Amino acid sequence: MSIETIDKAHAGHKGTRMRYLVSLLIALVFALTIYPAKAKAQIIGDLEVNIPFAFHAGNTKLPAGNYRIHMLDNSDLTVMEISSADGSTSALFEVQEAETNATPAKSELIFNKYGNRYFLAKLFDEGNPSGSKVIESRYEKKVSQSTAEAQAHVSAHHRGQQGK
Repeated sequence: MSIETIDKAHAGHKGTRMRYLVSLLIALVFALTIYPAKAKAQIIGDLEVNIPFAFHAGNTKLPAGNYRIHMLDNSDLTVMEISSADGSTSALFEVQEAETNATPAKSELIFNKYGNRYFLAKLFDEGNPSGSKVIESRYEKKVSQSTAEAQAHVSAHHRGQQGK
């Protein structure tokens, strides 16, 4: 008899707890839907660029040459793809939002330079102060600890446009 009473009381407590958790979940979903999400950095369309030196994009080393850059975006992760004009070489790398102090007059890629090694660091689209920052690879972090940093800027243009 007493075990039956305890089970009923325990079941009633579980129901109250479950209603509390469901209410909390509904409140969280509501808060997330009304909270204005910050727009992700985005390059509209593909960029074309001639990179005059070998470089690293994420964990991949790429040779000098003509490249096309395309943003692949899903809700969890922002990834960019860079592929050679002839399609023989490509790399995927994760990016985060980046800001610049002044709105860029032209689309450009910014590389970190350590000695004779170049690492793609940021991408900015013409007229947009929001851009993309490449997540540093383990190799770049290692190289940056032993070598002084400089930067190299390379102009890019949207696919189908002539360079400015």
